[in-house]
Amino acid sequence: MDHSKQPQGQQLNIELGEKEAEGIYSNLAIISHSPAEFIIDFTRIVPGIPKAKVHARIITTPQHAKMLMKALMDNIEKYEAKFGEIKIDTGPNPVFGFVPPKSGEKVN
Repeated sequence: MDHSKQPQGQQLNIELGEKEAEGIYSNLAIISHSPAEFIIDFTRIVPGIPKAKVHARIITTPQHAKMLMKALMDNIEKYEAKFGEIKIDTGPNPVFGFVPPKSGEKVN
């Protein structure tokens, strides 16, 4: 049984508060995990400021973390089909934020 799809006819109403609608900018995510959960801390690095503050923390199950990864991959594919490839700077400067998988590394 495919649990990723809602039964037909069922509608999900999501309320978006004014504060949440503003969003939070993040250019760095720190991801850690235990056997029971994934923890994603969203922060941002600002040039000249040596300290970064966590602005949001998401705690989720391993199953939901994998579903999120697949949903992000699907949306990135759609974005790139419409707007072109997203370039990732892999030059001599350190990469901040999300580190792409190594060449040949499997992403499930």
